[in-house]
Amino acid sequence: MDRNPAADQARLSAILAAARAAHHEEAIEQARAALADGLEHPLLLNLAALGLEREGRGAEAETLLRRAVQIAPGDIGCRNALGLCLLALERAPEALEQFDAAIALDPTLAHLHANRASALRAFGAIAAAGASYERAVGLDGTQALALAGLSSIACRRGAYDEARSWAQKALAVAPGLREGIMSLAAAEFGERQIGAAEARLRELLDQKRLSGVERAYVEGLLGDVLDAEGRYEEAFAVYTSCNEALRHHYAGRFASARNYAEALGGWLDRTAANKPAVPGVHAAQNGPAKNHVFIIGFPRSGTRLLGVILEGHPQVVTLVERECLLDAVIEFMRRPEDLDRLWGAPPQMLEHFRAAYWRRVAAAGVDPTGKVFVDCCALNTLKLPLIVRLFPTAKILFACRDPRDVVLSSFRNRLAMSAPTYELLTVEGAARYYAAVMRLLIGFTSLLSLEACLVRHEDVVNGFAREMRRVCEFLGLQWHPAMRDFALRARERDEPAPSLAQWVHSLGTEGVGLWRHYRGALEPVRAVLEPWVKRFYYDPD
Repeated sequence: MDRNPAADQARLSAILAAARAAHHEEAIEQARAALADGLEHPLLLNLAALGLEREGRGAEAETLLRRAVQIAPGDIGCRNALGLCLLALERAPEALEQFDAAIALDPTLAHLHANRASALRAFGAIAAAGASYERAVGLDGTQALALAGLSSIACRRGAYDEARSWAQKALAVAPGLREGIMSLAAAEFGERQIGAAEARLRELLDQKRLSGVERAYVEGLLGDVLDAEGRYEEAFAVYTSCNEALRHHYAGRFASARNYAEALGGWLDRTAANKPAVPGVHAAQNGPAKNHVFIIGFPRSGTRLLGVILEGHPQVVTLVERECLLDAVIEFMRRPEDLDRLWGAPPQMLEHFRAAYWRRVAAAGVDPTGKVFVDCCALNTLKLPLIVRLFPTAKILFACRDPRDVVLSSFRNRLAMSAPTYELLTVEGAARYYAAVMRLLIGFTSLLSLEACLVRHEDVVNGFAREMRRVCEFLGLQWHPAMRDFALRARERDEPAPSLAQWVHSLGTEGVGLWRHYRGALEPVRAVLEPWVKRFYYDPD
């Protein structure tokens, strides 16, 4: 049927007026009705998508917003809305594309730079995020999201005075802004103003407008505050509530990492029983690096800290928690039995995957030419067969920590969500995943006749120079005093780390033996962890 342009325009004007008057529900319902009547317009698609997002139907909202961008590629509001939708769906790289496209259309809009920064933070580009937040504040000093973002970044660096200043500016503009309140509470916590931080967080939790995930992260920080006060039972209850909310939110999104690790253990048992001859070295190469080192272990076991310490050596460059073996993983580790093909892979195929690895290293912004290159990725433990076939002369450092502290720390910290970190949202899941990964470590070490250097976190904390000299000797390096300055380098790290603020001030012993405060909570997994406590030479009490 023919449309009446004048009537359609009048309808659009009325809907736009409702939206501008902040009558959002009315505008959304009118937009849905207009779309149902066959009137298609970017404004209507944007408003209908907003309604879907409020109902938790993000994928459907994305479809409408992509249609809006398709019919009006120059509509900044639609591109910004699509970026925010993608960010809510935790697809930050795609969100960044939309924010960049919107900024290209008008680089003077502060909120676009703030949203771009949020996307950069979501995948760990902290320095770039800070620059975008600063750009937003430079354009508009009242841009609350950017002010709060700068506060959060300052907290991660342990710069609590700076964090407090940014947070107060954000809250002066937007008094109820969750991230501003969280950052201010984190700064108070960092400065050991425990009572103030607790009161602020509990007041925030009283707000009914928090989503489940937002509430979870507030509870996580409250758990840290209660732990610092020595209220361990209360802290554990709050951590449990936080993690249960995250488990619910992410349920069904990830394949079981523990099931995969246990299946890989079955492959290891069958392979070891057949006593295969480990293939010889074929043109083993370090690529552009002088020497090659892999730091492996388990999340929260000290891998990242060890990588940052080694980075202080003038002959070393380090890449932390980047998946550079991905191409080989896709080829040889989609299923455990795919590893059977790895043993017979011809030299030219192995060279192809070596080259792919080094391309990913370069894409991460690291130049290892002529240096000792340290690849620090905790769960590369599962990829030891790939490492040995591709880089058979590489050195292996195994970062170890008391298994009970590892499991507790994994449970307590809000890590970026993935299949492995989803396993860590319960104490039992963390303990059983830890045991499965450690079994692989020991089995692969035996099967592949690996020589790995065990580096216990507690030994680094209690005898830093002695332990790092031993590590340097294993790597063929001379000890260098600059390795002590890891705390200073931590300020410049371009990736988030739960322990970063602690490193900035000192290599503290706060996390050593913390499990004893949670002995009762860990009792159900004592039998799971006990073999590893003994194997790695820890006191069983």
